[in-house]
Amino acid sequence: MRTGRGGARAGRPDHGGADGPVLGISAYYHDSAAALVAGGAPLAAAQEERFTRRRHDPGFPSHAVAYCLREAGLRLDELAAVAFYEDPALKFRRVLATWLATAPRGFPVFRRTFPQWAGWKRRALDEVRAHLRGLAPGRRLPPVVAHRHHASHAASAFFPSPYPSAAVLCVDGVGEWATTTLWHGRGTGLRPLAELRFPHSLGMLYSAFTYFCGFKVDSGEYKLMGLAPYGTPRYAPLIRQRLIDVKPDGSFRLDLSRFTFQYGRTMAGRAFEELFDGPRRTPEGPLTEREFDLAASVQQVTEEVVLRLARTALERTGERRLCLAGGVALNCVANGRILADGVCEEVWVQPAAGDAGGALGAALAEAHRRGAPRAHVGRGTDAMRGALLGPGYGDREIAEFLTRGGYPAVRLPERELVERVSAELARGRVVGWFQGRMEFGPRALGNRSILADPRDPAMQSTLNLKTKFRESFRPFAPAVLAEDAKDWFDLASESPYMLLTAQVAAARRRECGDAAEGVRGLDLLRVPRSTIPAVTHVDGSARVQTVTAGHNARFHALLTAFRDRTGCPVLVNTSFNVRGEPIVRDPGEAYACFMRTRIDLLVLGDFLLDKRDQPKWREEDDWRARIPVD
Repeated sequence: MRTGRGGARAGRPDHGGADGPVLGISAYYHDSAAALVAGGAPLAAAQEERFTRRRHDPGFPSHAVAYCLREAGLRLDELAAVAFYEDPALKFRRVLATWLATAPRGFPVFRRTFPQWAGWKRRALDEVRAHLRGLAPGRRLPPVVAHRHHASHAASAFFPSPYPSAAVLCVDGVGEWATTTLWHGRGTGLRPLAELRFPHSLGMLYSAFTYFCGFKVDSGEYKLMGLAPYGTPRYAPLIRQRLIDVKPDGSFRLDLSRFTFQYGRTMAGRAFEELFDGPRRTPEGPLTEREFDLAASVQQVTEEVVLRLARTALERTGERRLCLAGGVALNCVANGRILADGVCEEVWVQPAAGDAGGALGAALAEAHRRGAPRAHVGRGTDAMRGALLGPGYGDREIAEFLTRGGYPAVRLPERELVERVSAELARGRVVGWFQGRMEFGPRALGNRSILADPRDPAMQSTLNLKTKFRESFRPFAPAVLAEDAKDWFDLASESPYMLLTAQVAAARRRECGDAAEGVRGLDLLRVPRSTIPAVTHVDGSARVQTVTAGHNARFHALLTAFRDRTGCPVLVNTSFNVRGEPIVRDPGEAYACFMRTRIDLLVLGDFLLDKRDQPKWREEDDWRARIPVD
């Protein structure tokens, strides 16, 4: 493992020490986003896909930038700086070096992509400046600075965390060169300790199996994680022997002869076919025992590597708290493994751990470089505001939307609203729940959510096939009152951002016994697994969200009302969207999703809509045909 030099503060031009607001931007790969930081704390953040409706939109986040400035009441020329989430020139050197190292096999990709890299991509900061000038013509442009990709991830992990000091671990596919980095965060500083470099990448290993199992890279990894409990890790020894050499400290090397990502347009080819019993599964093709077992195997190896890296980070720093970011930090099973194994006392994961969160990390890194404080530390909370950093819509805007559309609705006081909705949920009805500001990151956390009763054994299938229009094996997450979580899940800490997996508590599980014998694959979905089967995965686990009144008062009130009515403080919480579509942002998108799916009730702020009362829904064309499969 390489020893790190420099870091979030190293090599940055000094544009003055003023503690002014900073705008962060991630763009030009996938999941572009903007975030605004003032006084060292996040004020606003959003992914561009929520505005353009193009999933994982990689373009310049013009809409997200405009939103952040509007939310903060700022003009572009009032910013102290704009921070970009990676170093384009260094990334270009890595891309060029990779092309040269893999010649001549990589020539077709080189020929196709080199013109972009020789042009605007290696000068991405100039591209950012040009877009910003277009947003505010004639106004002074603040300095635009670059922070390295993993420095942005590390900043997003540590600076908003509640800890005065912590070990920091960042793992992803690749930034410029780094694929894995260890850091020590203290106060408003981050010190790099060690790094692993491309092409040796745990994220690339996981994505190679995502691709080989027929899912889309950079968006289907969570499907592979969800598929893993259906299989047995029979390929894990082969992965350790032939694909990755892992050392006791978690450092590793890939056998590059087995992969194609470094020179081709795919992740894996014939060498994978020879190792893993035949050709890649075609997208949308049937899932077989092989895919179950491949998913289980790479998940097991990934957890082993992450666990060793976590131990090393903690040993190198002497800390007992760990912060995580990077795309691999979205693997909530691995995160839960760290906590369950007692490697450390506490874990905090950036809710937007992927590249979107790099925008926030770059802004935070620049803000703290300029002297901004971490004022939230010591107050018993993080700085993420429950990740509710996106656009919000008040009841006046919602009322105007309903009036324009002629959509029947009833407006209710909060107490009556949550009582009414909890009663409908207990009757088995599915609710679209649209409240306040939108979540930043990939998880719906109670403001752009579809909610349902977790006690219904048919609910998982109903939501997957008739509401979300997605694969039947996909699990759903439980939202649970934080004060009741330990009675329902074997969870040693709060999990406010749905990024930790834990077992359903023994008292809530019903043993399958002989009924499960001989049952394999997707048939396990029909086996009762707990008193909350709609949120219990086949291995008895659940991706838990703990809800407090401090983070989300109305969602907490709804869960409380449901508990008081049913004795169950848990609800199914899944994102308010359908497969292939970004999470809804505004009331119009929420209403369209409501009418297109098997959602029975829609709650927009204080307004309750029943589908049975709505006018007939008409569209000019087949909306399903417009949504790409992901």
